[in-house]
Amino acid sequence: MPDLVAPIAPHLFILDTDGAPVLLGGRDRETGRITFPAPVDEERFEIVPLPRTGRLWSWTVQRFRPKSPPYAGPESFEPYAVGYIQLGDVIIVEGRLTQIPFDDLRIDLPMRLVTETFVLATGETRTTYAFTRCSGR
Repeated sequence: MPDLVAPIAPHLFILDTDGAPVLLGGRDRETGRITFPAPVDEERFEIVPLPRTGRLWSWTVQRFRPKSPPYAGPESFEPYAVGYIQLGDVIIVEGRLTQIPFDDLRIDLPMRLVTETFVLATGETRTTYAFTRCSGR
């Protein structure tokens, strides 16, 4: 399996053998409940891959620059969309929405997991996950 260089956080996601990102959830060994991100308690939670595709459950557009700190983005802020993606019948995950015009966003839009890079205030580059619409839809 290929290594993912500089993820935003450890154990959040990996790249599958085909190079596609996979989010890692945690299944409670007692209740079967799935959580994301996966808790670090390996005795209680089993690491499980989450579905790579889902449907847009809800969204909003961040139209103003958040307060700093914690926001460390560029001074020239550009609005971006954030949504909740229902991954099968497993879980709903929050993530940034990318490469979709705001006017095209709608409930139940088929989505897929992708990765994005960004630069920290320190100048270091990191990789995070995001969602985009499935091809051809």
